Amino acid sequence: MSLLNFSNNRPLTDSLSPLPVFILRLWLAQEFIHAGWVKVSDGLNAPELFAGLDFPFPVSLLPADLNWAVAGFGELILGVALLLGIFSRLSAAGLMFIIWVAVYSVHFDLGWHGWNQIDTESGYGFKVPLMMVIMLLPVLVNGSGNWSADNYLKHLSSSLWLSVLTGMKSERAGSGKTLDYHS
Repeated sequence: MSLLNFSNNRPLTDSLSPLPVFILRLWLAQEFIHAGWVKVSDGLNAPELFAGLDFPFPVSLLPADLNWAVAGFGELILGVALLLGIFSRLSAAGLMFIIWVAVYSVHFDLGWHGWNQIDTESGYGFKVPLMMVIMLLPVLVNGSGNWSADNYLKHLSSSLWLSVLTGMKSERAGSGKTLDYHS
């Protein structure tokens, strides 16, 4: 016996299938929005600790204050985009880049032994950033899901560029055929 959604006699699991990616987006968005807000609200001057970090190329080409501002606004803007589910694949990729820079610069104190550590006397591990990347992977690969602005925009436009950017299927106007650009 299956649980039924009483509004249309479909299994309840069909109605709730967008829930997991939606929860991932909400959780990650609040983390990144908070991290970005902390950076931006403290001003655009990088703290001494941040200014003294060794950054990977090409981020190392930026002055510390600009790097601080880009990281803060990047986390804030991409976090809001992830929250709304707008251009989620691009947001996930951008946030993964920010995480990579953070791991390279801060969280790799323990080397590869830090993959399962958070904060020890010996330094920072990269367990939390690794978990965040793992949580961003479904968004990067599958898109933002049905409960998103991307899905809403899909219904407004059948253009190829929007479907490619959002990762959603699009219907060719008038033909009734569904095109999947990501198969």
